[in-house]
Amino acid sequence: MLRLLHRIIYRDRGQGTVEYVLVILAAAAIALSLIAWISGTNLFSGLFGTVLKKVIGFAK
Repeated sequence: MLRLLHRIIYRDRGQGTVEYVLVILAAAAIALSLIAWISGTNLFSGLFGTVLKKVIGFAK
């Protein structure tokens, strides 16, 4: 009886880990899609250049 009760209570113990993995995979897929889209345009080089100029400007 105790085993059955223990199984009922703890049967979805690994579910949280699976949910975290799915969220991380979804975030990575969105990030990769965004990077692919930006690198296909001139936004990436323009944005990187602007950030680099501002960082170098602060360093001087």
